[in-house]
Amino acid sequence: MATVEIVELRRMDLRDAIIIDGFPSVGLVSSIVANYLIALLKLEYIAVMDSDAFPSLSLIKNSEPMGPARIYARPDVKPGETQIVVFSTELQPGANLLRDIGTAIIDFALAQKCKLIISAGGLLIEREEGEVPEEGGEIAVYGVGSTDSAQELLMKADAEPFVEGVISGTAGVLLNEGKRRGIDVITLLSEARPETADARAAALILAAIDQMVLHMNLNVEPLCKEAERLEAQLKVLHADAQKQSKAHGQNVEGYF
Repeated sequence: MATVEIVELRRMDLRDAIIIDGFPSVGLVSSIVANYLIALLKLEYIAVMDSDAFPSLSLIKNSEPMGPARIYARPDVKPGETQIVVFSTELQPGANLLRDIGTAIIDFALAQKCKLIISAGGLLIEREEGEVPEEGGEIAVYGVGSTDSAQELLMKADAEPFVEGVISGTAGVLLNEGKRRGIDVITLLSEARPETADARAAALILAAIDQMVLHMNLNVEPLCKEAERLEAQLKVLHADAQKQSKAHGQNVEGYF
């Protein structure tokens, strides 16, 4: 079994922080959410998640080498502000890594005394053959919490209850571990429509996160424009990561 560890690069007090899980799910929704929050809140690189099963890649930003899976946080939290911790990566983990990654995030939250984990993702809606989404139709955001207190917090967001279905990936692991260990975990899902844009789905999830914990009154329409820009950047970055892995003869199954 692959071992996943988190190595701190900068010691910070993360008590009562809110963790955002940015590991990819359907489309680029979670990656857009993570990268938008990193830029909006001016988060800094504080830790790296690593595993022998991760590809041997270094992400370079502003001439700084960074690990393939990174953790960011606010460097200075003003009175009344909430510390936000974001897990961000260009990886699309293989199935053999999902449990280890989810467990590592939960263990990190417990060790740092964080109070909530939010996992963002895309949701594929099954449609009849030939059926297409109504043009201009509203995309719904669905939410589910691991505990009664998490479900209560969800009521503050414009999110419909996710009553029945399957949630896979790290989001599924986090929900199960949250339920088992009594940790508040919320998963937010929005319909990812590849033919129109994951950007709007990401923007709606960001608005729901704002309603629950940020309280910055984020406007959805400007969010969409910024999300579209991030989507284009991330597609290039993911494609480059895959190209570099292939060039070095690595098995890239399970990664972008």
